[in-house]
Amino acid sequence: MRQDKDTRLEVIKMIITSQEVGRQDDLLNELAKAGFPSTQATLSRDLRQLRIVKGHNERGEQVYLLPEQKRYQRISDTHMTVQQINRLGAVSVKFSLNLAIVQTPPGHAAHVAYDIDNAHIPEILGTIAGDDTILIVLDETAERPNVLNRLAEVVPETRKE
Repeated sequence: MRQDKDTRLEVIKMIITSQEVGRQDDLLNELAKAGFPSTQATLSRDLRQLRIVKGHNERGEQVYLLPEQKRYQRISDTHMTVQQINRLGAVSVKFSLNLAIVQTPPGHAAHVAYDIDNAHIPEILGTIAGDDTILIVLDETAERPNVLNRLAEVVPETRKE
């Protein structure tokens, strides 16, 4: 039973950090879609336990936010993402066959992966992001220098290790 609650709490954090949710009804719907149907009372307790707060997005709408470090603050402006990453440290890339591993500062992998996906780089088939690591699946014919150059267009401080 405890494992289900712990997993539900993690899913709530994932939902709140990956999209803008401003109402409990919307959060309940997202939880149900993720396979965790819940009641309003349970959700209220979960929100209190996680110390989730409401803040304003750039449009002035109230949305749920985790109260923790800046890494959990939602960043929707691509340039802001790059600026924050550049301040925190350069991004590194390691290659293995048709895979690339990108290291980012903690909490920034999803934002960087989003930027990479939206750059529509032909050599990149897709990305999977964790907290500070991105797995990039490359086209089999992709040449590493070309991939690095294209990645540097998205994240200017990219360096090969």
